[in-house]
Amino acid sequence: MADRKPIESWLTDMDGVLIHEGVPIPGADAFIKKLRESGKPFLVLTNNSIYTPRDLHARLNRMGLEVPIENIWTSALATAKFLDDQRPNGSAYVIGEAGLTTALHDIGYILTDHEPDYVVLGETRTYSFEAMTKAVRLINDGARFICTNPDETGPSAEGPLPATGAVAALITKATGRKPYFAGKPNPLMMRTGLNAIGAHSETSAMIGDRMDTDVLAGMEAGMQTFLVLTGLTRPEQVEDFPYRPSKIVDSIADLVDRV
Repeated sequence: MADRKPIESWLTDMDGVLIHEGVPIPGADAFIKKLRESGKPFLVLTNNSIYTPRDLHARLNRMGLEVPIENIWTSALATAKFLDDQRPNGSAYVIGEAGLTTALHDIGYILTDHEPDYVVLGETRTYSFEAMTKAVRLINDGARFICTNPDETGPSAEGPLPATGAVAALITKATGRKPYFAGKPNPLMMRTGLNAIGAHSETSAMIGDRMDTDVLAGMEAGMQTFLVLTGLTRPEQVEDFPYRPSKIVDSIADLVDRV
């Protein structure tokens, strides 16, 4: 690998890197503590758009991980930033939870089912046939189709759950319209996150547990990438991809001394 500049800022995925099924991964507390003590800019990222940064701050705090609200970056925030840049003070029909609706309210968007500029699909545990039918009809009538992230499944204690990408595929089949995905692996989520903390890709690193989202997005945004083996990707699966992370480590604990 070519020589890189020293890492001055860190972006890290949350599920599979810092926590797993509501339990901190060993070393996560030490990593976050070292980051905060160092004063280096950092963000904890998640493609999950259900929760607001304030919600996630409280959840992580209960697990012993003290991550300030301003250091949390979600696909809902990335989606809101994208829409605010594209069409300020617009309108949207939203399928999603508080994390997404709050982010859109905060940029001055009107949430409506009457001739919206966009249909915005996010994560929820209560997808309804009625809401999906409304989305299909609005898209057919001219609304632009946006999704927070392309993840087809999400984790739960009982096993995988259908996620945003799976529901987006249903709507695409019904309308013939593919959505624009704002979250990982779109490097837009990384770049807007870096801008939010005043960081530059040349001196930043992305830590993740998925080759197809975390590593891909970090690489395409120009960052160093670290794959941890505490989440979804197994070591033997790395060779299945046409790209590689900058480095593979067992867990976040192996990166504490790198901060």
